[in-house]
Amino acid sequence: MGNIYLMTTIIDRGITKKYYELFQENNLNVLFGFLGAGTASNEVLDYLGLDGVEKAVLFSVVEEHTWIQTKKGLEKKLKIDAPGGGISFIIPLSSVGGKKALQFLIESEEYQKQEETTLKNTNHELIVVIAEQGYTELIMDAARGAGAYGGTVLHAKGTGMEMAEKFMHMSLAAEKEVIYIVTKTEQKNDIMKAIIEQAGPNSKAKAITFSLPVTDTAGLRLIED
Repeated sequence: MGNIYLMTTIIDRGITKKYYELFQENNLNVLFGFLGAGTASNEVLDYLGLDGVEKAVLFSVVEEHTWIQTKKGLEKKLKIDAPGGGISFIIPLSSVGGKKALQFLIESEEYQKQEETTLKNTNHELIVVIAEQGYTELIMDAARGAGAYGGTVLHAKGTGMEMAEKFMHMSLAAEKEVIYIVTKTEQKNDIMKAIIEQAGPNSKAKAITFSLPVTDTAGLRLIED
């Protein structure tokens, strides 16, 4: 098996259904959708051939071979490279909190875990926590107890939640809260472990967590000092 990535796709909300259909054709059923809006100036939008309509931001965890076949569909079927078509990209995951969470996210019972960190010399990591709504404080209490400074909460809606019955032996609601926590690399494991133990799949929060390497930061020095 290859590496695993967080695939992010940003498109106009009006064409979201087409993208969901393509992803499902490629066995990408576990998706998390956010509502967004572009912030670029009119001059930049004109240059890129884009407009200022509201956006949908779709997240999914993919294996390398799944990304390759999905990318082909995005380019050939949906013409994502055309002006106004949207954008899709992948970021390497450095770790996932627990085997069952990994199986759920990539819909695989056979994935063999590889060496944990793709980028080895990063000083910070972004911990992403996906949980049932209403349990942010429980999650942040666990994270702060392990050294986290704070987090940012987003609201999302997931699809493919029935896959949790197969891989995690539990049901999950579609409405989600997503928490971003930036932390020092050496604190990442302790924070993720605390979240899993206090707010993980066996709790009411049913939190799933993974981390992404952060190659550079601005604005964290005063907090850490």
